[in-house]
Amino acid sequence: MSSTSKSHSALRSLCEGALMIALAEILSFLPLYKMPWGGSIDLAMLPIFVFCVRWGFGPGLLVSVVHAILQTLFEGGIAIGWQSIVGDFLLAYTILGVAGLFWKMKGGFYWGTLVGCAARFLVHYVVGATIWAEYMPETFFGMTMTTPWFYSALYNAAYMLPDCILILFIGFLLMKTPANKYLKPYTA
Repeated sequence: MSSTSKSHSALRSLCEGALMIALAEILSFLPLYKMPWGGSIDLAMLPIFVFCVRWGFGPGLLVSVVHAILQTLFEGGIAIGWQSIVGDFLLAYTILGVAGLFWKMKGGFYWGTLVGCAARFLVHYVVGATIWAEYMPETFFGMTMTTPWFYSALYNAAYMLPDCILILFIGFLLMKTPANKYLKPYTA
């Protein structure tokens, strides 16, 4: 690859990253459903996953870090201390960058989305069971809560699972259109 081509590719990556971050932030302000103590079903992860599987792990991680910082600043402050801010925002949104590990795999968008959502769920799950444990209600979804680990799994799955399914479905629809080239690795 020539230096001009590398320069063009780097500039394109930077511009696409900025656009995907902006789109993710806009989509985060348009939730389909919001949970009472934070978490929502929205399409904000979609542009992050698209970028990650298009450009790979390094650039994807960088975009995820910027998205994490912006989510921390704009989400509305549902946190109970610095541990919650670090876990539920900075770490949970940065971990989405693992989707970039699947950028050259067949079905990379699907695998990246599944692993990215699972990784984010695990972060929220641990934070919920440890930091948010004292706020566990006696009942949730009509069930008696006896352990914060079970409550955290139910609470976080209630929005993460539908969110993941929705993003996978939209990715499936996009694969049937000319936009499918954006769900595959960038080639100069």
